[in-house]
Amino acid sequence: MIARFVLCTLIALSLVSCGRDKPRKPRATVAEPVVQIDPILATKQAKQLFGAKASGSSQPASPYGGYSKGCLAGGVQLAENGPTWQAMRLSRNRNWGHPELIDYVKDLSRKAAAQPGWDGLYVGDLSQPRGGPMLTGHRSHQIGLDADIWLRPADNLNLSVTDRENISSISLRRAKGAFTNDNWTRAHHEILKAAASDPRVARIFIFPGAKVRMCKDEKGDRAWLRKIRPWYGHHYHFHVRLNCPKGATGCVDQAPIPKGDGCADAQEWVDNILNPPPPKPRDPNAPKPKPRRELTLGDLPNACAAVLSSN
Repeated sequence: MIARFVLCTLIALSLVSCGRDKPRKPRATVAEPVVQIDPILATKQAKQLFGAKASGSSQPASPYGGYSKGCLAGGVQLAENGPTWQAMRLSRNRNWGHPELIDYVKDLSRKAAAQPGWDGLYVGDLSQPRGGPMLTGHRSHQIGLDADIWLRPADNLNLSVTDRENISSISLRRAKGAFTNDNWTRAHHEILKAAASDPRVARIFIFPGAKVRMCKDEKGDRAWLRKIRPWYGHHYHFHVRLNCPKGATGCVDQAPIPKGDGCADAQEWVDNILNPPPPKPRDPNAPKPKPRRELTLGDLPNACAAVLSSN
């Protein structure tokens, strides 16, 4: 009787197991650390906390949160000097990123070095050592997957630290960004094409006139143009944003890019620059918009407290 009961139990358990209709979730590459955030610390401005960190955390590399609200565990520093790049504005200590971003920048710099007049790239801001909100400047660049690449040809890779603090990039825009100016070259087109063609890239931001120029000039494969997105400013540098790395379950990707090459959208930006639409009437009874509040540690993903407290 006992043996028969045990046998029936085993058969029942087997049937339950075989009847499972939900697939098991794949094991995450990096488990999100769990930490209790001190209530007082949670109210502190995140930019002050993350801006004070001079080095990366001793954790497996992983981005947590979104590009404008997150942090970076296990950040890697881009070397100040390389065979085909130089990191600029070293006093900011923003030449840190996820290992995939560091590899990407190095790969792109080698491709840039193949262009006439370019020995590589001048690399602007990546992220802080542990990501997070910055003391000044960017709202994004918080999870180690964003990079600003100067549009000035890197024709001298022996710049001193002082030089890198004082020289500036060059502007490529004309007519408030509706067109490119005489600084634009075919090399810019080819470098941006190489930058966008990498499958790790989610999107690239540059001023509208540059996108329209590339749309008109490209005679071959146009698939890469989809990732080039018009945005305000971005005429001294272009901004690369990578997709969340595979297995980084704590990372939040941006919404997918619309289908198509995006050239019509860029032309609409240009048309609005040249002929601005009339401003929308403002409701006099509408409440005044509240000023944007500074992010606190409590606003960021829970894992960011562990990133901050790690050695």
